[in-house]
Amino acid sequence: MIYLDYAATTPICKEALNVYQKLSMDMYGNASSLHDAGGKAKHILEYCREKIANIIGGEASGIYFTSGGTESNFLAIQSLLNGLPKTKRHFITTAMEHQSIHSCAAFLEQHGFDVTIIEPDEYGLITEEILAAHIRPETGLVSIQHANSETGIIQPIQRLSSYLHNRDILLHCDAVQTFGKIPINTEELGVDALSVSSHKVHGPKGVGAVYIRPNVPWKPVYPLITHEHGFRAGTVNVPGIGAFTAAAELIISEMDKQISRNKTLRTYFLDQISIRSLPVTLAADAAQTECLPHIVGCFFHSYEGQYVMLECNRSNICISTGSACSAGYHGPSATMKALRKTEQEALQFIRISFGRHTTAEQLDKLLHTFTALWEQKKGEFDIDRRIKAYGRQQA
Repeated sequence: MIYLDYAATTPICKEALNVYQKLSMDMYGNASSLHDAGGKAKHILEYCREKIANIIGGEASGIYFTSGGTESNFLAIQSLLNGLPKTKRHFITTAMEHQSIHSCAAFLEQHGFDVTIIEPDEYGLITEEILAAHIRPETGLVSIQHANSETGIIQPIQRLSSYLHNRDILLHCDAVQTFGKIPINTEELGVDALSVSSHKVHGPKGVGAVYIRPNVPWKPVYPLITHEHGFRAGTVNVPGIGAFTAAAELIISEMDKQISRNKTLRTYFLDQISIRSLPVTLAADAAQTECLPHIVGCFFHSYEGQYVMLECNRSNICISTGSACSAGYHGPSATMKALRKTEQEALQFIRISFGRHTTAEQLDKLLHTFTALWEQKKGEFDIDRRIKAYGRQQA
């Protein structure tokens, strides 16, 4: 199998798996217990807290471990809003966020918060001018992703955080797609809170973390709990956290090398698309935006993205049509709508994403599949029928 869907998840690395097994067998005590077994587990936990904080340029006291990116986003946003004055109940986020942010926004609206979903400019970027048009005296928190999971577009977080802080507004950043892929320093970015996930960096699933700057006030979502300093309920997953930390340290040690490899693979792939005259174009304007090199979000024109994905799957190649958390929804994605793509373009979207094990030879096999598909001249009727059917459903 050729796996080209690393933006969705990654295989656990042997270093993380070894740590998980060892901690599960030798450090199985509850980190909240007062006996020696609990003390050893707590020591591992605090060691991991320090290591993850160092990786993002933060303080260990601001790290709270969670079950993954989705829970990190939910808990970070709700805890920060809970810590704000009652006069600051206006929350802003963007149309391109991960589904977990949109779900959280809907939950907040149901519980009396005022929510605004802002649109990016024509290049997919959030600017100070866009924020200025929506900020109000009661605005307390803004959540903007570091980079989009479908297009790889990187947001100018450092500029936006400075703009918001000058107006006493907090900024949360979903960095699930960028953690371990590009350098992250919370002080330089100026964010008040950050969400990350383990399974995107070759760690185990079911583990993540939130960073909240220690001087930023917050109140727990679940009252009267003690785990993770009141941030999250439940026995702390020390083996999973240890494995996450091992994977994060490995991915950070390889990051510069991997960035270079990803840029080379991206250039090779796009050059081959041109050489083969394939009807594939990027979703993001590379001349106007900075993108993560390992994510290639594009349109295979005349073909529905889902059809292309299934044809690749028949060739034992894994690609995707967007965020795995939205895979059950078959209409145009929120990101494509935000980028002002037509309904037809949106349904033609596919995503290829590289990882530690991706090779040029694997991309050659993908390109061969694309070429064979294009030569068959299939798909036009299928996508026309699909678009018409989708239009009838919306009517």
